[in-house]
Amino acid sequence: MDSLGTVQETNLRFLDERLKHHWCLGKNIILCWAIHKDGVQILLAPHHYLGNFSASLNDCSPPDRLDALNGRFIRRLISGSRQLSDDEFQGTARRFQLTPEIVRLPIMLAQNKAVFDAVDQCVQRYSINYVKSRAVMLFDIVDFSLVTPFEQTSQLNSLSYSLNAASKKLLDRNIDINFSRTTTGDGYYVWSRDPSPKGNANLFHFMLLVLADNAIAQSQSVGNTVPRIRTGFHIGSHFEFYQVEGVSPGMNSYIVGDVTIELARMLDQAQPGQVFIGEMDTWLPTSGREGAYLVAVDSQNFVDRISRRFDSLSGLEISGEHLEFIHCYLTGETGACAGQSVRRFRITDKHGLSRNVYNLRINIRTSSGRSLILGTAGGHSPKHQQVAGLASMSWSRARPPTTIGRRDS
Repeated sequence: MDSLGTVQETNLRFLDERLKHHWCLGKNIILCWAIHKDGVQILLAPHHYLGNFSASLNDCSPPDRLDALNGRFIRRLISGSRQLSDDEFQGTARRFQLTPEIVRLPIMLAQNKAVFDAVDQCVQRYSINYVKSRAVMLFDIVDFSLVTPFEQTSQLNSLSYSLNAASKKLLDRNIDINFSRTTTGDGYYVWSRDPSPKGNANLFHFMLLVLADNAIAQSQSVGNTVPRIRTGFHIGSHFEFYQVEGVSPGMNSYIVGDVTIELARMLDQAQPGQVFIGEMDTWLPTSGREGAYLVAVDSQNFVDRISRRFDSLSGLEISGEHLEFIHCYLTGETGACAGQSVRRFRITDKHGLSRNVYNLRINIRTSSGRSLILGTAGGHSPKHQQVAGLASMSWSRARPPTTIGRRDS
């Protein structure tokens, strides 16, 4: 808030206190807000209110058409900015028969985007947010429960350091990953705060650096202080809410939704060291410049295009060694890359739900001559579980990739 000025900063602190009062320890959520002549007006709903539209929010087909329309409207409402025009705000209040609350401020809000963005960020901390498409990673520590509490602490700290170090290295190359994380107990979900196609691509670069740092640290460590990990990368939808610190929402968030569920089930059958990529239909920018074209890609295209953009990582120092060469590919029936007979695994979990995944292989060479091969070989399949009622796996050749393009808006 440094650029807002002292007066507006004071105003926003007052607004935050009033929003916390209306939030009432999590009893209510704030759906949206609009400018009011005395300050701002907000629309409050009980925290269980969104449950009325759970079928639509979870992409099911509710029996009532009005519920379906309202559910889709709610999902759009809690996606992105919560600021509405006065007409939109009043129409939303009437639609859901909610009574607006007016938050009177000591000083009128400055009419500029920086102030409105700050208000919007403040409002979202007291709500639930929906993100339609975002890249998320899951780092899962292998055999975490079998080591001592001290070693568990050391392994989590080591993985956390790898995340921090990789973020700093990318920032030195003007790539701001601006990542968030939440612990799973024996690992971390990690995502970029930027859900754009460029943010998703940067997160993939980030994952490779984390894996490289972890692998080099393993080779230099003694005992069980550096974790062996298995890794998943996927793009999908999720809901987001902010962690509570004391009796107030904090600045860090949790995410839960299709993307986190898919990642957890993908890694349930992964081997130590394995890297899985989910089945994705997403977009990538053709370059890092503003106004670049976006290209529709599947999982094969995604990895293939990103693997051509590793020049920005060359020379980076990771765990005391400089990266000289890095290349990654999806493994195939004979270990071929770049879409040649790529092997696609189909994993069916204990609930009978299936998803497709791909096995990622990463080759790294450092300036000292060290060669790192990360991920499992193409012939290594996920864990087989043949017991009735448990998860299972099969594989097939992936179809040839197709792409279409459009101008980034």
